[in-house]
Amino acid sequence: MSNFFDNDSPTNLTEFSVSELSGSIKRTIETSFDHVRVRGEISGYRGPHSSGHAYFSLKDDKARIDAVIWKGSFSKLRYRPEEGMEVIATGKVTTFPGSSKYQIVIEQMEPAGAGALMALIEERKRRFTAEGLFDPARKQQLPFLPKVIGVVTSPTGAVIRDILHRISDRFPVHVLVWPVKVQGEGSGDEVANAIQGFNALEHGGPIPRPDVLIVARGGGSLEDLWSFNDEAVVRAAAASTIPLISAVGHETDWTLIDYAADIRAPTPTGAAEMAVPVKADLEAQVSALSARLSGAMNRQMDNRRQNLRALVRALPSLDQLLALPRRRFDEAAAGLGRSLELNTMNKRRNFERAAARLSPDMLVRRLVERKQKLSEQAARAERVVERLLDRNKARLERFDATLSAVPARLKAMTDRSRDRLDGLSRRADSAVVNDLRRARQALVSQDRVLQSLSYTNVLARGYAVIRDAEDRPVTRANAVAHGQGIEIQFADGRVKAVAGEGVLPPEPTAPSRPAPQPRPARKPEGTSGQGSLF
Repeated sequence: MSNFFDNDSPTNLTEFSVSELSGSIKRTIETSFDHVRVRGEISGYRGPHSSGHAYFSLKDDKARIDAVIWKGSFSKLRYRPEEGMEVIATGKVTTFPGSSKYQIVIEQMEPAGAGALMALIEERKRRFTAEGLFDPARKQQLPFLPKVIGVVTSPTGAVIRDILHRISDRFPVHVLVWPVKVQGEGSGDEVANAIQGFNALEHGGPIPRPDVLIVARGGGSLEDLWSFNDEAVVRAAAASTIPLISAVGHETDWTLIDYAADIRAPTPTGAAEMAVPVKADLEAQVSALSARLSGAMNRQMDNRRQNLRALVRALPSLDQLLALPRRRFDEAAAGLGRSLELNTMNKRRNFERAAARLSPDMLVRRLVERKQKLSEQAARAERVVERLLDRNKARLERFDATLSAVPARLKAMTDRSRDRLDGLSRRADSAVVNDLRRARQALVSQDRVLQSLSYTNVLARGYAVIRDAEDRPVTRANAVAHGQGIEIQFADGRVKAVAGEGVLPPEPTAPSRPAPQPRPARKPEGTSGQGSLF
């Protein structure tokens, strides 16, 4: 704080530094507004920050105030903030000296009346309906007789006792209870986790997988049943692959899980009645059906027996059935002997006619005819063979004449080929010599161009190349930092150096001639013994 009485000051007002003024304002505001309740609409809410804190604004039709909920308070809220939600926030007003702003640090928050809660429920209902979570096509049929029933409810309330009692009275089955809180902070997450946990069980595992789920709670106010309007609960119920019965509250109580469930029960007891049938009724129905089945079978047997008797009466006797075949058999047996005699007589007659045509003169005549025919065929074959021999002999004579002329033609062709090969060999030798001469001239020309463009000739005239640690040429002085290791290339070798601190010993090389030793640099005071290049 400056002096209270400064002769140079135009007034007697006390002077404050910016920090002092900001701190004084902060203490004044926090003292005056250490516990306030503010009603407004949430604006600019984007969910909790990565740190766990939530930052947004509260506004009405005339003003706006920044708000923050620290991580510890955010986890204890019964109602999570949502964009556009009208709430009543309780906390304290403080300032942020770094930017001369003030804000309210919220410790508790609740919707502004039941009307706000209903509006929030309606808004969620519209959103979930648009997503298809309440689509009737997603609903599943309940199993007629489940073996295992999963119940999600409080283990200490009357609801679980009512469900177990009603199931035991109607049809005792295996019941699994997943204990959860059904009211208060964190109850919605527990219910959602319980539904997901039952769905995660495997068939045939150590814990049997339920065939149907019951989510139950007793009646209460809208605030008491608020956990079952939680988004996580609704999504878990809609995603359940196990048929789910919602039994939350009384018949007049409605929550969002009722729309997402496969079926809604008016009460938890009604849910148990929907889950299992009455065993006594089933036994009576089975007995009645068994009696009806026995009576139907007896009547059917009587009808079949009467039909069989009628069919037996309509059938002819065995004698009647065999009379006609027996008569045909007797007639065939009677005519068999006569038929054999006639067949033998016919065969003998045919044999005698064939024997009459066979005589020695006829056989001799046929032999003479066959011998004459064979002689004629042999004479024709000899003439054919003679003609073939003459023809083949003529062909052989022609081939012999042709082969006798082949050596002379082959010699002439060989001489012509040898002369042509000699000419081609001479032309090839000349072409190779010319190609080598042209290639040698081109190589000498390219070597002269390469020598004229090579930077080593420039190094021979007293210049040097500076390279960095990655062996890249350095072309600018500002590209070398103080203390950076560099390498200097001369015409006869390379040496390493440090920019601004001196020259390091040269790297061993194998030059064609000994490299000149550098002159020792004068050691400046306060250095480590290395000279400076710059």
